[in-house]
Amino acid sequence: MSGAPAIPDRRWPGRLAAWFALAGGLAAVAYLGRLAGGEPSDDVLYLWSTFIGAIVQYGVMLILILAIAHGLDRQLLALQVPERRLRAVGLAGGALVVIIVSAAVLSQFLDAGGEQGLVPKAWDSSRAAPFIANAAVVTIAAPLVEELLYRGLGFGLLAPFVGPWPAVLATGVAFGLAHGLVLGLPVLAIFGITLGWLRWQTGSVYPGMIVHGLFNGAALVAALTT
Repeated sequence: MSGAPAIPDRRWPGRLAAWFALAGGLAAVAYLGRLAGGEPSDDVLYLWSTFIGAIVQYGVMLILILAIAHGLDRQLLALQVPERRLRAVGLAGGALVVIIVSAAVLSQFLDAGGEQGLVPKAWDSSRAAPFIANAAVVTIAAPLVEELLYRGLGFGLLAPFVGPWPAVLATGVAFGLAHGLVLGLPVLAIFGITLGWLRWQTGSVYPGMIVHGLFNGAALVAALTT
């Protein structure tokens, strides 16, 4: 597509296989955990154990990302500021609108939020501290690590082999599968595909991290206020 930065022709089959193993392993663990765990609790964001578990999980994921990338490879991970910043801001705004609208439309038919069971149904001021800590994970840690894994490492390794659009689609679906949802999979796949397109068009994971964090934060606020 016109305006998208060129994709470096650097092919690493071994690293790509390792990424597929990591993405596939995360999806398998997520679905197995959901099958074995029964109905999700509606107060997980009020628990310190949730915060500790998430920090450990994302910390391990980040270590594996850097191991597969052989260090902090800024080009491979797309850790670079977009060359055309105003264009990137406009594309990020458009991507956020697409994600919000698609989530709103699909939520009329698919209760992804209820299936995930992450957002509490009411505010509990007595447990504000663990909620704030978990909210920071949801809005900062999760967007950072997940964008590095799927739109950074995944897209960077896959695109030289198959081209940008297949890489956008594949990493978007992998992102959706990693959450272990059935009803929520279409919403998450569209979310991931949209952010993959944004990464391709801007040549950077930073716009996607910001959009991802804004959406997660808005979803938390909306759930508690409505």
